[in-house]
Amino acid sequence: MLNWTVLTALLVVLFMAWLSIRIFLQGPTLRDYDQVPPNGRVGSRERASPAHQEAVRRLEQTTAEIHAAPRKQRRATIRRVMARGFVAPPLLAGDTDYQLREIDAGGVPGKWVLAPDSDPHRRLLYLHGGSFISGCPRGHRVITTKLAQVTGASILALDYRLMPEHSRRDINADCQAGYRWILDHGPTGPAPVRELFVAGDSAGGGLALMLAAWARDAGLRPAQGVIALSPGVDLTLSSPTIKSNLKTDLVLGPGLKGFLCIPRPIQLLMIWGLNRMAPPNPLVSPVFGDLSGLPPILVQVSETEMMLGDARRYVNKARAAGSHAELETWPDMLHVWHLFEPILPEAGEAFERIGQFVEDCISRPNNV
Repeated sequence: MLNWTVLTALLVVLFMAWLSIRIFLQGPTLRDYDQVPPNGRVGSRERASPAHQEAVRRLEQTTAEIHAAPRKQRRATIRRVMARGFVAPPLLAGDTDYQLREIDAGGVPGKWVLAPDSDPHRRLLYLHGGSFISGCPRGHRVITTKLAQVTGASILALDYRLMPEHSRRDINADCQAGYRWILDHGPTGPAPVRELFVAGDSAGGGLALMLAAWARDAGLRPAQGVIALSPGVDLTLSSPTIKSNLKTDLVLGPGLKGFLCIPRPIQLLMIWGLNRMAPPNPLVSPVFGDLSGLPPILVQVSETEMMLGDARRYVNKARAAGSHAELETWPDMLHVWHLFEPILPEAGEAFERIGQFVEDCISRPNNV
């Protein structure tokens, strides 16, 4: 009798644990937003350009360098190679009149990235990727210098704190502080912003989308547009392409392959413990939040990367909520292929589209 009592109690505990994980850590289903938005592919290519192989080669060299490092030095090695970047930014080479200025943005370090014709009153807050554990403004200069060129904006690349030395809440707080600061400060000193944009890649793309909803809820001036490159917007890792594109995503796939073999409840518990917030919390997973009343959003993503499903779900849900959201896709590209712009024509195409998006946002009446 005692054995049956113990067994029954154990089953009840296991059921309650499973139910708690399902309710609090898994989040509501997003399957209704898995459809492919129409007219999203950019360009006429059905396959990647030949230059893509050179980008893959450079990625493989970097990956080999990271794997060759001792395990205790792995994180430091990742940060070092991310800071170096894959390609030198040509816009900073020679006498190009592009400028980099270190600043303190409301207590958060950052750099102004300025083209010769950057407008000090048109500003763009840029949030780098790196899975929240690596990345910095230096390693993303290919992106930020190109953004300065195609948008005419003064780019503020924020150097937010990283995990695990700091918490995810610290990262969010840094981004929020940078947003508040850029509203009233430009590269020439204190001055109100005239035109504001927010952009980011990968983890930074998710942060940019988080900021859009946060600014709305905080009653702050909204950005006129948000640009998210291969963004991660769902820490529950529930989109179908997390698994279906695992083998074709040469950037994220190798690192996530082992983690995805862990039973899902344990995955969610680990993500919860690492971030100290429930995975469906909109502050870490923007796709689960209220997506109404947002500024215009442009999401660019590769059709072979794991974040494709995140991008589709976010754009479809934002549209259903009445916000203006565009999804643009490229075939066969690496995750955040924009980092290879000097050698990759598809990256050039993507930046041209970003420049057009910014101009469309500025000309759009009432920012709708």
